[in-house]
Amino acid sequence: MARAAAVVPQGEPAVARPGPGDGAGPALRRAEGAPGEADDTAGGLRGARSELRRQMRERRRLRMGILALVSVVLLGAVPLFFGLRTLSHDPVFDTLDALGVPSWAAAKTVDNVSGSRWCFQDCRLRERTVESQKAWKETAQVYEAALSRDGWERWKVDRCPEQQVKGSYTCWRRDELTLDLWVREPTCVPAPEAGQAPPSPAPAAAAGECAGSLVSVKVRNAIDDERIGPQPSTDPSLTGEDPYPTLTDDPLGEATPSPS
Repeated sequence: MARAAAVVPQGEPAVARPGPGDGAGPALRRAEGAPGEADDTAGGLRGARSELRRQMRERRRLRMGILALVSVVLLGAVPLFFGLRTLSHDPVFDTLDALGVPSWAAAKTVDNVSGSRWCFQDCRLRERTVESQKAWKETAQVYEAALSRDGWERWKVDRCPEQQVKGSYTCWRRDELTLDLWVREPTCVPAPEAGQAPPSPAPAAAAGECAGSLVSVKVRNAIDDERIGPQPSTDPSLTGEDPYPTLTDDPLGEATPSPS
């Protein structure tokens, strides 16, 4: 039986449809499988984007962790540095540095610290030794004027100094501190020992090195200065007196008469 011919509407071109034997089957199958491949491709892109977002989140967390660590280190290291610096350096020496004496009056400075800043067992004692290039009288005037400008007040107290010394020895007070200032000639030639002849005079070159003066500064806490407060009397008339009253045989004294 002959195959019925396809009816084609008038005015429209005829479109040839491939038959089963003209090789169009694989193309159709590929066309039919295209939607699944597109889904696989879309799923792969979504997975790649998710992986990229995950990596970006990890990097962001890593950066935040590094910034937090650096902040903690800086916030802890800076106070620790200044704390150690404060403990190792006494601010009293900064006050002495700020006196503003001429350079010739502070040619060489040596500082020494002993005791505890918080007065554990012994309060802190600050000692400074300075070499001056000029005579002790002029050096003493310079240091006394500098102390007055810096707010130190002249302190006239007994045992200032403990014993008579050569040069100029003055005492000062400011706030909770006391200061002893001793300006004197330098010791150029050591004193001879017992039984030995005095050493020969130093040559001219050595004499030049012995010129100038020596300055000693001692700063203490006022509460640790034994010269503050009432001093013990040394009146010989009080020696041997019994500070306690004489006790009678009856520890209660005379009997009080009872009411009748």
